[in-house]
Amino acid sequence: MSRGCLEFFSKDSDWVPDIFHANEWETGHIPDWLRTAYDKDPKLFSSAVIFTIHNLQFHGNFDHRNVPELNMDDGRSPVANFFSERLVWQDFLKRGIIYGDIVNTVSKTYAKEILQPEYGECLDRLLTEVRSKLYGIRNGIDYDELNPATDKLLKANYDVRSLDARVVNKLALQEEFDLEQDEDIPLLAYMGRIDMQKGVDLLVEIMRPLLKDFRVQFIVMGSGDGGLMEMFRQLKKDFPAKVGAHLMADFTLPRLIFAGADIMFYPSRFEPCGIVPMEGMRYGAIPIVRATGGLADTVEQFDPAANTGTGFVFQTFDGWSLFAQTIRALEIFRQKKVWRELQKRAMMQDNSWEARAREYLELYKKAIHFRNKRLIEEERLRGEDVSL
Repeated sequence: MSRGCLEFFSKDSDWVPDIFHANEWETGHIPDWLRTAYDKDPKLFSSAVIFTIHNLQFHGNFDHRNVPELNMDDGRSPVANFFSERLVWQDFLKRGIIYGDIVNTVSKTYAKEILQPEYGECLDRLLTEVRSKLYGIRNGIDYDELNPATDKLLKANYDVRSLDARVVNKLALQEEFDLEQDEDIPLLAYMGRIDMQKGVDLLVEIMRPLLKDFRVQFIVMGSGDGGLMEMFRQLKKDFPAKVGAHLMADFTLPRLIFAGADIMFYPSRFEPCGIVPMEGMRYGAIPIVRATGGLADTVEQFDPAANTGTGFVFQTFDGWSLFAQTIRALEIFRQKKVWRELQKRAMMQDNSWEARAREYLELYKKAIHFRNKRLIEEERLRGEDVSL
């Protein structure tokens, strides 16, 4: 499909884009071919290309950490034939990084983290070499679709001026999971992919003492790693009156969780962006997150002295750090006026695509500028004059 896209613009289209925007390893062929097979194409040679990395962990259909030396991809050899055994070993994430005029990730902090071996997934040295063209822009969310004031999936609609109505959704969520209906019981939630990247093992670790010694409720929704899901099933079995579990996909229940939960967890080992905390804050659910990737860029630590912040943030990836911020959040929850102001600040954050689109427009301008400079330099080295 990537080749077909370029062939269409090269041979069948009167319009040629100023810029191609490729995402992830699946479309890493586009920057590769643009700068090799189509480098002299009279219609495409001047087009710029941005390559976006959403999660550096995924390189393709092979284990990038254990590639035999004979199959190692240098990133510059010709793209293998579709029927060649060599194709499966070619790393198109790497090639997108090499050939893109600009490389960007889905948050500024993640763009810095992937320069380190801990997060670089065997590409940290390459990314360090090209760091001058590496940028970060967070993803956004649809503020028209995700709007607590108009969302038809909620029991009661509300906004920052009518937050008292939000409690109707909390009571409905408690009823949905057969939990005691009481607005004063802190309702904690995790929603998302259940795997090690998301730090779900930390959540399982702290949840038992919380449920045993505190008057709290916990809801988990998602699917993924079988072992971790079994731990949540056991947690539900051990604390049936305090835990609700929906360990499968659902396309309507998340809205009620956003609108009913008091606190949402996202204790990731690493997190390129983190959409769920943005969605939760839009609905007034306060996040507890680890300061990594997009989570560090999205959630500001609550400061009681300055009365600022939008959630609770821990630095070190361990159960004690998560537990400490959870206790802190539970104590603040008891201070209703302070909690209400915290909710309002979270809901008023601008994580819309309108805001992100303005950032991408500037990035597109940069990519075109970089490409034009490169073409002028290439022509100068050949002793030719060029004006773009």
